[in-house]
Amino acid sequence: MDHLSDNALMSEVKSGDLDKLGLLYERHKKTLFGFFYNLGNNPSVSEDLVQNVFMRMLKYRGSYTGKGMFGAWMFRMARNVNYDHHKKTAKEKISWQVSSEELGEASDDGFNESMEREGNSILLKRALAKLSDEKRELLILSKYKGLKFGELAEILGCTEGAAKVRVHRALKELRTIFLELETS
Repeated sequence: MDHLSDNALMSEVKSGDLDKLGLLYERHKKTLFGFFYNLGNNPSVSEDLVQNVFMRMLKYRGSYTGKGMFGAWMFRMARNVNYDHHKKTAKEKISWQVSSEELGEASDDGFNESMEREGNSILLKRALAKLSDEKRELLILSKYKGLKFGELAEILGCTEGAAKVRVHRALKELRTIFLELETS
């Protein structure tokens, strides 16, 4: 059963084999957790949001068409879950958090280099926090989660070219903010 594609598993869930949702959960829980955590949610909230995504998948399984990538459908739900959560909790601004695994461990022999990297990562976190939620989300999906522009386009409901432009503009704004922070 583990060898079935995500699309095949979700099609079986749609047909009523709800146990297959458990396989999808095992495959994607870490990715979704990272997505929510990187959007600034604390670990406990991130875990709850992952659960909410799978509850929505179950609830809206009838809307799954099997066209396109399963991951794009899943991340569209994740975006909606995150949006609804922040709307519900009326959170003003989320903070940017990066795990030590993503930053990489500092090596003892390159202390100065690691200090510079650490300083840059702090500036990067601050710069990312200044971006709009939409732009920060785009960069997380494209750069940290490695989604292709076609998948982003499917999630955003736009063309692939428009997705490329949005990511490019988000990166350009991030670079500008980063440089401003670096010189201040």
